[in-house]
Amino acid sequence: MLKIERILDKNNVPQRQPYLSLTLPHERRIISRQRVTLDDGSDAGLFLPRGSSLQHGDYLQGESGELIRIQAAPETVSTLYCDDPWLLARACYHLGNRHVPVQIMQGMIRYQHDHVLDDMLHGLGLHVVVEQAPFEPEAGAYGGGHEH
Repeated sequence: MLKIERILDKNNVPQRQPYLSLTLPHERRIISRQRVTLDDGSDAGLFLPRGSSLQHGDYLQGESGELIRIQAAPETVSTLYCDDPWLLARACYHLGNRHVPVQIMQGMIRYQHDHVLDDMLHGLGLHVVVEQAPFEPEAGAYGGGHEH
């Protein structure tokens, strides 16, 4: 079984091919120690620093130098598309008030599907689409590499 212990700095990824790939949904990309199955069917163990969170496009390195690229798996999400920044801000406020992880992009908010939250946003006059898509939520105010 391949042992994976290292997340590579995005600026220092060796430009060599081939690399292996590992596709995981969001809930599995935030677990630092787990057994996984690479996309080629081989087994691997993640032994990453505690608190690690993987994002689509990250690279890991196996103990023998193997490169593994992380892929965000499509999952059931609710996506709100809206061109009105004020309505998007209201939606973010109400979702944040419920401590819901959200992915925020220009004209769009995405969260893991929850029909109660969908109904709440419909009540604010917003249209929510349930779809299959990768989920990449914001890291939060203290995310992105701070060590405690």
